[in-house]
Amino acid sequence: MPKIVVCRELGPPERLHLEEIPSAALKPGEVRIAIRAAGINFPDVLMVAGEYQLKPPLPFTPGVEAAGDVVEVDAAAQGVAVDDKVIVKMRHGAYCSEAVVTPAQLTPMPSTFDYAEAATFLAGHGTAYHALIDRGQVKPGEVLLVHGAGGGVGLAAVEMGKMLGAVVIATASSDEKLAIAKSRGADHLVRYDREPFRDAVKRITDGRGADVVFDPVGGEVFENSMRCINWGARLLVVGFTGGIGLAKTNLLLIKGASVLGVRAGEAVRRDPALGRKRLKELLAWAEAGKLRPNVSHRLPLEEYAKAMRLLLERKAIGRVALMMD
Repeated sequence: MPKIVVCRELGPPERLHLEEIPSAALKPGEVRIAIRAAGINFPDVLMVAGEYQLKPPLPFTPGVEAAGDVVEVDAAAQGVAVDDKVIVKMRHGAYCSEAVVTPAQLTPMPSTFDYAEAATFLAGHGTAYHALIDRGQVKPGEVLLVHGAGGGVGLAAVEMGKMLGAVVIATASSDEKLAIAKSRGADHLVRYDREPFRDAVKRITDGRGADVVFDPVGGEVFENSMRCINWGARLLVVGFTGGIGLAKTNLLLIKGASVLGVRAGEAVRRDPALGRKRLKELLAWAEAGKLRPNVSHRLPLEEYAKAMRLLLERKAIGRVALMMD
């Protein structure tokens, strides 16, 4: 029987359960997917703790993205065939070995990716796309400061920012993470514990500061970012893994700066045309070899708690995937 990770009570990953359930019958227009890999994202951790903006009723299964093979198609389902390799998009439910979904939730896998890469592509790179292109409107030659550059969305932002022609300053907590950021195109590397990043940015830019700040960390990182920005800078609020930061309005005024919230999924739900454009370009760049997730850990589904802990304890470099085989 299919295996599924279930959240029956809110709390840390260790409170989740691995269960077996009967296969669900297909309804008209639905598709059955044999899931081969599921991506781990920080919102999954927040969701099972009850700290995310989306709060599914209990019980539920975490996970917003997966990849696998189409194994059954209802006659009313259009544009999908058995044996298609696909990426599966969900609001939750991806930590499982089998899923029943609609064709609208499926995207063809890039031929350049394996299952783990496909299962960790759209959430991270989709967020980076929405932040840098839709919200930040990064231009060639601008200085892009990427915080948490060793994480999934941070590393995606480094890779995409360089592709867009920006001068990328990557910050991270270890040499290992910075080495991966460099391999993905970072021009300048800053370790948080060796030099205050605000000083490093001023040094690197001859005092001008960053034009765009990509910040999935928040807290003091966000607050110090306001002290190393150029005139007209855009500060992209992507997350708050390090706490909630306070915006100093005097600093924003003096620099003519903007603070922009980044919610890639919600933006698409409100304007589906944004999502179609984003998906088309991301897939084209993946096929061309310009984008590829860095999957530092691949663990079996049974080790879901350990996989989620890798994100919580900042041990992952790029992405973590749960493997079903």
